Amino acid sequence: MNRRLTTARGRGRADAAIVGGGVVGAACALALARHGLQVTLIEGAEPPAWRAQTHDLRVYAFAPDNASLLDRIGVWAQVREARAQPYRRMRVWDAAGGEELRFDADAMAAPQLGWIVEHGLLQDRLWAALRHSDVVLRCPSKVADLIQETDGVTLVLDDGLRVDARIAIAADGGNSTLRALAGIGTDEHDYAQRGVVAYVATERPHEDTAWQRFLPTGPLAFLPCLPRPDTAHVCSIVWTLPEAEALRVLALDDEAFANELGRAFASRLGEVRPLSPRTGFPLRSRLAQNFVSGRVLAIGDAAHVVHPLAGQGVNLGLRDVDALSDSVADAQRKRVDWSAPHRLARWARARRSDSVASAQAFTAINRAFSNDHLVATLLRGHALGLAGKLAPLNRALWRHAAGM
Repeated sequence: MNRRLTTARGRGRADAAIVGGGVVGAACALALARHGLQVTLIEGAEPPAWRAQTHDLRVYAFAPDNASLLDRIGVWAQVREARAQPYRRMRVWDAAGGEELRFDADAMAAPQLGWIVEHGLLQDRLWAALRHSDVVLRCPSKVADLIQETDGVTLVLDDGLRVDARIAIAADGGNSTLRALAGIGTDEHDYAQRGVVAYVATERPHEDTAWQRFLPTGPLAFLPCLPRPDTAHVCSIVWTLPEAEALRVLALDDEAFANELGRAFASRLGEVRPLSPRTGFPLRSRLAQNFVSGRVLAIGDAAHVVHPLAGQGVNLGLRDVDALSDSVADAQRKRVDWSAPHRLARWARARRSDSVASAQAFTAINRAFSNDHLVATLLRGHALGLAGKLAPLNRALWRHAAGM
């Protein structure tokens, strides 16, 4: 059944029709509605309610610029009050030796470097905000066809309903239906790796620090989480491994898994103990060849899927939203058409340029550190230490990661 989150303001053409109600799509709907645009959000299924007693295995290292975006759309306070672990430091080092690359909030004159936040919590709070907004929801509905014209689009839904809008926005994930209907191709690369994720208890406190160790098989991250009633020291782990090795690790019993994980992390936080089931997801990059085609825009995973080693996936998607919101606000101040083709093209060029640079950087880092070649092994640990010692470079690296 289609239902509306609020009473619609009329049955005419919407300003924006957004396909996909994940974190990026929901945030985009709220951001555009905040500028007074009439927005329709089309989603196949309403997300399950978040519950404090459950812990979503999918977590994000949430950057300050995106926290500011969520604050402007009235969501961030609710996320922080529910469960968001700030991290004040990052430690990155290579198993082959060399010095650490360190980031510290004090050195950056910031209260924290970011937050570790669960996907399910973010989506739950965004949808709660949607229910109190002017956004019109079509759910459950899927896009079956797209009709493009010079001044707008028509989305034909699987229940026969038609949604007319000035622009359509594909936020429906890496296998985006709307992106395909718009004829936007993708460039893809399979890393032949899998990310193993789980929650673990650690013997020693995480020190509000995000830890990452590079191994020949791939990076291993320990991300700090809030304590639980019966467990003081909790981390979310993301362990990147070659496909076959990941499947072997996933099949281990808890004791064997804990032993192997502890060794891989050099027991940096003492002994570890699994707190959750673990799962793995295949790693591949996917980049849309264009972020706009006619009057269809691609954002989030529909535009770019990158390696998770820097935790930048959702951050890049929300920066797509922030840039589009800024473009609309700028056009409104100047009293010009916010949906003019040249403005959409300018947004698309800027966002694709940033996404390409980020995707290439993550791929290069993964390739350089996820091997045991002699020359790379001798150089990479020293490179990390050098980046940590050069204050301007250290600050520039962090400012880029934080979206500043």
